[in-house]
Amino acid sequence: MDVRGLGAALADLVLPGGCAGCDAPAELWCPACAAATAAPRRVALTGLPPTLAAGPYAGPLRTALLRYKERGRRDLVGSLAAVLASGLTGPAQLVPAPSRARAARARGGDHVLRLCRAVADAGPGVRVAPVLVLGGGAVDSVGLDAGQRAANLRGRVGVRPIGRPGNGAPVLLVDDVVTTGATLRTCVAALRDAGIRVDGVLVLCDATGACGS
Repeated sequence: MDVRGLGAALADLVLPGGCAGCDAPAELWCPACAAATAAPRRVALTGLPPTLAAGPYAGPLRTALLRYKERGRRDLVGSLAAVLASGLTGPAQLVPAPSRARAARARGGDHVLRLCRAVADAGPGVRVAPVLVLGGGAVDSVGLDAGQRAANLRGRVGVRPIGRPGNGAPVLLVDDVVTTGATLRTCVAALRDAGIRVDGVLVLCDATGACGS
């Protein structure tokens, strides 16, 4: 992080008030930013079960996610969880996509797991099954293309033997952003190989530009 980024992060930590998307006073997620997020949309990517994004990786939603994910704004988890939950239609078992251990430590914990738990706390019939793990050797995927992202994760995503989703509610793989779909495909394959069927994918932000109807 450069000096300007560090300054912005410190400012968010010291003065975290206002809307996460536009800094309007008094509200963490103002009505204007909620309206700008629009409705959940299908993301058309091959090799994945039905994939739904709660909003675009743009505008106020992108700003809020970066503040939550990279600048320590844990107070935003409830607002972002509510946006993510807009893609749910009923009971579900949420499987968070895994984070690199180093990245999770730097962020004070796994940000996707925290989001899923906030969704489950607010939604009856929703439970979290954090069974995916990411082994060592994976690097930050920022700047990698689809092939490089797949190679980066190949053989490194595993499934814990305990806490697996049970029978009943649909199993949804959850991540914060979908870019190429490589991470999600790797996770779906790991779950399938472990005998766990993934019924759908739910992400907070769509960065693909591949929206379906």
